[in-house]
Amino acid sequence: MSYTKEDILRISKEENVRFIRLQFTDLLGAIKNVEIPVSQLTKALDNKMMFDGSSIEGYVRIEESDMYLYPDLDSWLIFPWVAENRVARLICDVYLPDGNPFPGDPRGILKRNLKEAQDMGFTSFNVGPEPEFFLFKTDEKGNPTNELNDQGGYFDLAPTDLGENCRRDIVITLEEMGFEIEASHHEVAPGQHEIDFKYADALKAADQIQTFKLVVKTIARQHGLHATFMPKPLFGMNGSGMHCNQSLFKGNENAFVDESDELGLSKTARHFMAGTLKHARAFAAITNPTVNSYKRLVPGYEAPCYVAWSASNRSPMIRIPASRGLSTRVEVRNPDPAANPYLALSVLLKAGLDGIKRELSLPTPIDRNIYIMSEEERVEEGIPSLPADLKEALNELIRSEVICDALGDHALAHFYELKEIEWDMYRTQVHQWERDQYITLY
Repeated sequence: MSYTKEDILRISKEENVRFIRLQFTDLLGAIKNVEIPVSQLTKALDNKMMFDGSSIEGYVRIEESDMYLYPDLDSWLIFPWVAENRVARLICDVYLPDGNPFPGDPRGILKRNLKEAQDMGFTSFNVGPEPEFFLFKTDEKGNPTNELNDQGGYFDLAPTDLGENCRRDIVITLEEMGFEIEASHHEVAPGQHEIDFKYADALKAADQIQTFKLVVKTIARQHGLHATFMPKPLFGMNGSGMHCNQSLFKGNENAFVDESDELGLSKTARHFMAGTLKHARAFAAITNPTVNSYKRLVPGYEAPCYVAWSASNRSPMIRIPASRGLSTRVEVRNPDPAANPYLALSVLLKAGLDGIKRELSLPTPIDRNIYIMSEEERVEEGIPSLPADLKEALNELIRSEVICDALGDHALAHFYELKEIEWDMYRTQVHQWERDQYITLY
C-alpha cells in the first residue's frame, strides 16, 4: 500500500500506536532500529530524526557519526503481536547531514543498482526469495540448545512435523502484515522449514526478507523455540539456502520471455544468466558471507557448489523453473539467508546486467548430476566450483571490478575489513574437532 504522512498520523492515532521503530540494516545484514514515542512521529516523518552512525557495524568513524533516518512511508506497518500500546515500524534510508544518501547504507546501495537497471530500460527487477530456517528447542533460560524440535523430513506433517503449529502461526502473522504467502512446508532436514511468499520488486523483496526474519524469530520464541537462519547449523544435515528467483521487466512485459526459443528464454535472459555465472565466484562473499556459509556449499546436501546452469537439473547453481510467460524466471540457488539481502540482490543484479551489457554467451547447460561427476569430468565440461571458504571468496571479490562497483568504495572497504577479521578469528581458533582428533594422538 501507499501511505502519506497524513495517513500514517491518522492510523497511528486510530490504532493506539504508542511507539515507532525506525528500522534500518547494518552492513552485515543485522536489523537495527531507533524506537521513538508517537509524540516524535511528525519529526521522523519530516526526516529530522538523527542517530549515531559510529555505533553501527560498517558505517562511519566517531568523528563523523551524525546521520539521519529518512522513512519510506510505504513500509509502514503495525506489529500484530502487541495488543495494547501498539508498536509500528518504518523502514528507513540513511542520509548524511548534507542531505546526500549515505554511501554505506545497504538499502541505498540496492537503490543505486536498481537505477542502473532502469537506465538500461528495465522498469523492475523482480525477486522471489526462498529463505529456509531451523527451529531449535530452548533451555529454561530461553537460550537456544542444539536439540531440534522435530525429526521430520521433506513435506512431512504432524505429528512427525512438530514445528507445524509454529510455522502456521508465522504464516498467519505474515498475512496480517500484508505478505502473500504461497506455501509453507517442512524442509529436508529435521527441524528445517520453508515459507514461500510472493515475488516483489527487489527493494520490497529485500525489505520483506528482513521483516520475514524478524517475524519468524519472534513467533518461534512465543512457542519456546529458537529460529536460526544460520546456513549450516548441524554437521551431516542439509543447510539452509535462500534461492532467489529473478526476472527483469519492461513495463508489463517479462524481458526474459521469448516463445520462439526452445526453452522460452530471451537473449536478455541468457545474457543475464551468463553474467551471473561469470561473476559467481566474485559475488559469493556477499551471497554467502560467513565462515559457516561454506560448510553448506559442499557436495551431498543439495546445495549448489558448482557454477553451471540447467533448465531442470537441481545440482547446478542456476535452474530455470518450469513456469513460462510472465512467470519465466532464473533461480539462483547458492545464496543463503545469512546474506544481507540488499547487498545480495545488488550483486546478483549487477552481475546479470554486466552479462546483458557485454552480451556474454551462455555456456552449454549441464543436465547431468554434477555431484557424481569426477573432477576430471567437471574440468572437461568447464564447470568451476564456488569458493571453498570465506577467504577464497574474499580474494575473488576484491579482484572483481564489476562486483566491487556494485558495492561502492565505502561498503566494499568496510565489508572486506569486517570479513577479514571474521576469517582470522576463525582461522586462529582451536575447534573441538581438532581436540577430538589430535589431543590423544600426539
